Amino acid sequence: MRNPTIVIVSAGLSEPSSTALLGERLGEATRTALDRAGVSASVETIGLRGLAHGIADTMTMGFPSGAVGDALDAVRTADAVIAVTPTFKAGYTGLFKSFWDLTSDDDLLGKPVLLAATGGTARHSLMIETALRPLFAYLHADVVPTGVFAATDDFGTDTTLQTRIDRAGGELAERLTWRLGATGRQHPAEPAVGLDSSDVAEDSAPATDAGSGEKRAPVGTTPQRPHLAGGGGLPALKVTPFEDLLKG
Repeated sequence: MRNPTIVIVSAGLSEPSSTALLGERLGEATRTALDRAGVSASVETIGLRGLAHGIADTMTMGFPSGAVGDALDAVRTADAVIAVTPTFKAGYTGLFKSFWDLTSDDDLLGKPVLLAATGGTARHSLMIETALRPLFAYLHADVVPTGVFAATDDFGTDTTLQTRIDRAGGELAERLTWRLGATGRQHPAEPAVGLDSSDVAEDSAPATDAGSGEKRAPVGTTPQRPHLAGGGGLPALKVTPFEDLLKG
């Protein structure tokens, strides 16, 4: 299994930024969970604050260049993404949305993504469900179940924030390791390579459960249901013509 790359996209506008801090903690929690699984990951952070002018230029010119092009390439080639934004007017910021507007529709196709946001109060906590998830559903990302919202007070007094961060990081690590481990595996529906007709016939013989004497279907076959025995299947559907319905 190769070493994966996690990209954090942070739309924090201040310096220092609580949004960037939340992204860093989520990245660290994910990397810690991956370490426990024996996977070493690299984490790269993209701060959209420094790309604001380039993002606007790219939207007006129609093609990315320089640092914006590098950021889009990093997202495209990443194995997983952590997307973090401040909350403005009960939604994500314009800078955050503008960056994702520059991505292609298949850049996040099936890619594990963790969503997070910061805000002044916990009143905005549902913005992850009402604003962020629909956006990344459109981008066909594989979004983990737990989204992390951190209000201003969470960084000082709320002891549950780290618990939520660890849970979300663990979910992202699980999706990432599954995705990396599943690459190149044979699909369950595909026949095993190297089997000939004699192997199939031998494996198709019914097996007997020890102690019961009852025969059971071999692995990989579908048991025949009693009502389908003999090829009878379900009774034919009887359709009454519309003219007959009018007569009644």
